[in-house]
Amino acid sequence: MNNKGKRAVISVIHRRSDCRGCGSHKLDLVFSLKPSPIGDAYVVAEQVCVPQPSYPIDLYMCSHCGLAQILDVISPEILYGEYIYVTASSLGLPEHFTDYADSVISRCGLKQGSLVVDIGSNDGTLLRCFQKQGMRVLGVEPAAHIAAHATATGIRTLDKFFTPALARDIVAEYGHAHVITSNNVFANIDDLASWVHGVNELLARDGVYVFESYYLADVVGNMVFDFIYHEHLSAFSVKPVKMLFEGVGLELVAVQHVPTKGGSLRYYVQRPGGPLASDGSVAECLASEDRMGLYKRETYIAYAEKIDQLKDKTRKFLIQAKREGKSIAGFGASITGTTLIYHFEIGEYLDYLVDDNLAKQGRYSPGLHLPVFPSTALCERKPDYVLVLAWRFAEPFIKKAQAYLQRGGRIVIPVPEFKIVGESA
Repeated sequence: MNNKGKRAVISVIHRRSDCRGCGSHKLDLVFSLKPSPIGDAYVVAEQVCVPQPSYPIDLYMCSHCGLAQILDVISPEILYGEYIYVTASSLGLPEHFTDYADSVISRCGLKQGSLVVDIGSNDGTLLRCFQKQGMRVLGVEPAAHIAAHATATGIRTLDKFFTPALARDIVAEYGHAHVITSNNVFANIDDLASWVHGVNELLARDGVYVFESYYLADVVGNMVFDFIYHEHLSAFSVKPVKMLFEGVGLELVAVQHVPTKGGSLRYYVQRPGGPLASDGSVAECLASEDRMGLYKRETYIAYAEKIDQLKDKTRKFLIQAKREGKSIAGFGASITGTTLIYHFEIGEYLDYLVDDNLAKQGRYSPGLHLPVFPSTALCERKPDYVLVLAWRFAEPFIKKAQAYLQRGGRIVIPVPEFKIVGESA
């Protein structure tokens, strides 16, 4: 058959049967969320008539290495082809990255001219912090339009997926990296073996790989269930990360707890005998994970019950508010907002969403196609209630929404405990 002129067919989703960390087939279902469309697939008006399919979000745990993971994998070309998230739009993250760069430079003893490579560099926000302190920087970002923007603003960025072959190409042109970073992206990788081999190829003999990822223990302890979504293929914890890097001869030498994303860990990985000394943090976290039963199925049964209780309270409140003819806006046009809306089954009770991310304004939410307005719409449209979907940012949102509250509006916070803020609450 002559296929000339035909477009390649991309398989939208495939299902793994083995652990992406260690290859074991001993995988147990520990937590299920309601299926949803791709969480950040906010569409323009012309696309509202096009249905957006939902995909499963089931969390499994490997009984061998302890890695918590989603087995249903959506094609990266589908997930990231029209990716619109940029780091600079995330509240507090640019400031966090400034402190991050300072800490890494000091801890790893970087000198001016040292090469820092950020994998999944997005708009270059982190690399710009290193660049300002005299480091050579290079980004790797598969979303071509974001990579092009970063390059245009002074951060050289390769619009490619990270692989061992790309690592070798970088070494050939730039040399080995003194520091490799990847932040809130390692959890998105399906082929972890390829990724860690690539890190091993790229890392200098005395180099350090530093990455941040949301922490499974905080997902459970802080009720951050909405951080489990299609892009987040793995929910990391110390035990499986340690085993993963040992498989290529690298050593997890230290971890550091950071507050971003509802609770994350910053991991420091190097070659044995590398520049960083063990500070006992890895052993401490391993002991803590055992104490809280992080690798026991019973922990997730109790977790699901707590989430169901919050779901019931939220749904009952919204149903009654709608019976009374109240208007309800949702704050937070984000991936986590999509997860919460679908899992709590509350989309029909929301009239629209508000968000100050310019890339989301004028678009419509995944699947339900709720319109997205700037937060100034709260004072213009005067909804009776605002449901805080981005509940981790409830405190700064409430401070910013004082004018809305003073005019009689009320703010509903569904997680980690249901409560209402407002004079007549």
